[in-house]
Order: sequence, then structure tokens, then C-alpha cells
Amino acid sequence: MQNMNELLNAVLPEGKLITATLSQPRRKDDETYSKVAVKPLMLKNELHYQLAYHYEKKVTHENLTLEQALPRISLLLEEEMRQGLFCTLEADYQVLVSKKGKLGILKKAPTKKQAANLAHNRKKTYVLEEGEPVPFLVELGVMNDKGRVLAAKYDKFRQINRFLEMVRDILPALPKDRKLTIVDFGCGKSYLTFALYHYLAVQEKFELNVVGLDLKADVIEHCESLARTLNYDGLHFRIGDIADYDEFDAVDMVITLHACDTATDAALEKAVRWGASAILSVPCCQHELFSQVQNDLLEPLLSHGILKERFSALATDAIRAKLLDIVGYKTQLLEFIDMEHTPKNILIRAVKSDAQDTAALWREYEAFRGFLGASPYLEKALSDRLPAPSTI
Repeated sequence: MQNMNELLNAVLPEGKLITATLSQPRRKDDETYSKVAVKPLMLKNELHYQLAYHYEKKVTHENLTLEQALPRISLLLEEEMRQGLFCTLEADYQVLVSKKGKLGILKKAPTKKQAANLAHNRKKTYVLEEGEPVPFLVELGVMNDKGRVLAAKYDKFRQINRFLEMVRDILPALPKDRKLTIVDFGCGKSYLTFALYHYLAVQEKFELNVVGLDLKADVIEHCESLARTLNYDGLHFRIGDIADYDEFDAVDMVITLHACDTATDAALEKAVRWGASAILSVPCCQHELFSQVQNDLLEPLLSHGILKERFSALATDAIRAKLLDIVGYKTQLLEFIDMEHTPKNILIRAVKSDAQDTAALWREYEAFRGFLGASPYLEKALSDRLPAPSTI
């Protein structure tokens, strides 16, 4: 093969490409990607090519049809990159571009032994796929009307998908035979509220009644207007405080993201008393234990404010998880990419479970709480659901 067009027309249209990497950028600065990875995938039953642009601190993606990919990849090698490696089952093709623009193509023995699994690739992209316009993401300025994620919003796109992955894992815990009621405490601008509704109602076909609650009237007004624009008939927004909210007698799922300090505990108490099948909570600033925790053995740690703050936050979430286990949940603490890019990136995910060894769990909890010298809000709030102190 003598030129780039000949190579691309040989490996792309016939679906032979497994993967490709374009590297060695001609210009090096903070705004330049260091490499571009290319892989085939199916979108809407049509072969596309996903280009992943690797910057120093981020990766952006672009899904192109064959007609779009041919000139784009050719242009990248002609003007921006000095090397390319195209892998097929038949051969690997090494592309080298000299400083003067002279092109060389070397054919080598194949290094890939298995064809690209397009269906597998599709599943591994995202719950909400790039390249397919999602109405709420377009309205919120995350995507354009062609389905392309805006560069400045790609982190947000990843965060939304990470959250939906966590929701997807607990679908078996949700009732299937009736309308689901979901409450999102402290919904804020509601990126995740809209994402949850779209995923469950539009993609998974659940019948929903979702309420987002927040104290900011202007934010709630905007979200309510957007829900009506999108025709999300089962999604509504209310102005209100977590502690005072009493619209429902029972709720199937409770979400609380970045509720400050014991507001998270108030939301968890509500969820337990509603008998929620699932709880998803990302706590925020956690001050309660910071002022309580005291143990001479921990003095080397507690004498440093920053260490005490972080330890108190972790201990608080450990206490919450254990208390939820004691009252009938199976609880996990998961890493979550925080929407505000702060270190507070732990998500508490709890689903109702079969009976556990409550006595053993309670003994573990009492020992831990006693070691810290703590008196947690959530324990007091759920006292009528917990064993009596020191009785088992």
C-alpha cells in the first residue's frame, strides 16, 4: 500500500479493523492530545468508529460514521500525528510520517488474534451512549443535538454514567409489578435526577413517580420547567426540607447526594421508615463525629486536624453502613466520581435484604462506636428499630 487513503479504504469499510492508535503529536502543549485510540462499534445497527482523544488529564470521545471517519483519521495523520498502528486479523500496518510529511507504511505480522466484538464494545461504552442524542443531556448542555458530548462536559457525562451503572446493579431489588415512587433529597440542578428518570422510565420502561426536593426556589422552578419541556410526566420537583417532607407513606428508592452533615442521616432515617427497597447516598461535609471522637490510642491521628477530619468522615460512613445493615439492608460503600470534584466521593448503596445476624452486627457496632466515643445522630433517630444498648 502506497498511501493513507488506500490503507484506510482497505481496513475500514470492510470492517477488518480491530483497533488503531495514532501517536507522536507534532505539537506538544497542554491543549494537545498525546494519542488518539480508534475502535469500531455498533450504534443504531450501523458501524461507527470511536475516536478517543487522550489529553494529560482527560479523555474525550467522538463517534463517527465510516464516511466521517475516513477523512478525519487521514487528516490526523497528515497534519497532527507522526505515527499510526492499525491492527487487523490479517496484518498490522505501521504508519510513519517524516518531518517533511513523507508517508511510509510497513506491513507486519498480526498481533491481534480475535476480531473486535462490536456488541461487547457497545455494552462497555456507557449506559447513556455517546453519539445518540439524549434529550435531557442536550437540554442541560452536556450534549449537542447530534449526540456529541461537549468537551467541557465530558467529566459530567462520565459522572452521570457512573451513577447509572450503580443504579443498574440494583434493578433486581426494585418492585416490577407497580409504579415506583422515588425521592431525591437535595436534588440541586438535578443532572442525576433527570438521568435516573430517563434511564428507568425511557430505557427500562418502569412506571415512575419521581420527586426532586430542594430548598432553592429558582433551581426547583427551572427543573420543573425542564421536566415539562421533556414530557417527563412522572417527574416533579418540590421546594422543601428533608426533615419536614411527608408527601408519601412509602417510597421505593431514596437518593441523597451531598446533603450536608446530619441532613444525610435525616434522609437515611426517612428511607428506612418508608421501607425503601434501595438507598443511594453520597454524604457531604460531615462535622458531627469530628467534635465527638475521642480516644487516647488515636491521639497521634486525632491531633492533626486534617487527619481527624478525614478519619471522622470515614468513620461516619462506616457507622451509617453498619446501622443500615442492622435494620435490614445489605450495604456497600462504593467509589463515586463526585459531581463537584471534591474528595468526598463515597457512595452508600443499600438494598433491602434477607435477615442477617443482627446480634453480631450490633455487637460490632457497639464496640466500634464505643471505641470512638461517639453518639451518632442516626443511631438516636432509629433507636426504636435497633436493639437495646448492651443487651445482646
